Amino acid sequence: MIFIDACFRKETPYTPIWMMRQAGRYLSEYQESRKKAGSFLELCKNSDLATEVTLQPVEILGVDAAILFSDILVVPLEMGLNLEFIPKKGPHFLETITDLKSVESLKIGAYKQLNYVYDTISQTRQKLSKEKALIGFCGSPWTLATYMIEGEGSKSYAKSKKMLYSEPEVLKALLEKLSLELIEYLSLQIQAGVNAVMIFDSWASALEKEAYLKFSWDYLKKISKELKKRYAHIPVILFPKGIGAYLDSIDGEFDVFGVDWGTPLEAAKKILGDKYVLQGNLEPTRLYDKNALEEGVERILKVMGHQGHIFNLGHGMLPDLPRENAKYLVQLVHAKTRR
Repeated sequence: MIFIDACFRKETPYTPIWMMRQAGRYLSEYQESRKKAGSFLELCKNSDLATEVTLQPVEILGVDAAILFSDILVVPLEMGLNLEFIPKKGPHFLETITDLKSVESLKIGAYKQLNYVYDTISQTRQKLSKEKALIGFCGSPWTLATYMIEGEGSKSYAKSKKMLYSEPEVLKALLEKLSLELIEYLSLQIQAGVNAVMIFDSWASALEKEAYLKFSWDYLKKISKELKKRYAHIPVILFPKGIGAYLDSIDGEFDVFGVDWGTPLEAAKKILGDKYVLQGNLEPTRLYDKNALEEGVERILKVMGHQGHIFNLGHGMLPDLPRENAKYLVQLVHAKTRR
């Protein structure tokens, strides 16, 4: 698989490309599948429809990897926090984590309840071309913790950060509990058939450097170290969004570092390019305009050359991006990097 070879810095015929949130609302086919499911959460739990959605961007855009269609919040959901998705607002937990007692009341072994995810993986892997990789994923302990403490997405993360500074032992207990679940969750994804795993630390930028390294990055290192010990042949991709200023402190046993669009690729290459393959980092809104898209591709390829790079966006696809431009991006990257 070209994508897997690129994760391990092996020679590839061209630079592989896939896009975060490539299975999403910009595709009318996705809208149809979602309608059939009835709700976003039901779509995640319906393995037949989730398989359909996972495969759509590979078939429509020609990307080099599929990423499992699911949601990072299925883990806290199965740990006992009731979850709902409110239209135009996003996810909302009906209960939140407030103290040590509420951390202790979370169920352990939640990863055993996620068979709908593993069924989607095995179905997708059966239907996906052998040349195409299937990526599994989870959210980072810190990012999941913020949702579980705040109850929903936040601009200030005030409750989570208050806990971090005033009751760090409570936050650590939660992060520890989540880390153990995520190691087993990703292990079972691998056993079900994914060829690589990715950990999304979407709210990494909420923390100052010292706090980030201690309350998020250390847990990412712990998870990736255990996964690499168990499955050396499976690439581990880490994507901490918005920590471009902390790159000099990034270390650990993983294979690919996801670079967000706010981090200059030149800096990431200079600091991390010898240790890790880099993934990214086209600004997603460049997909609205073909000229802007071409300019962005040129700039990235000029920095990265033909090795040690997986082409991706610097964050997820937006709901109203023209699908024709997404298709064009894939063709352009393949054509410009073919060797």
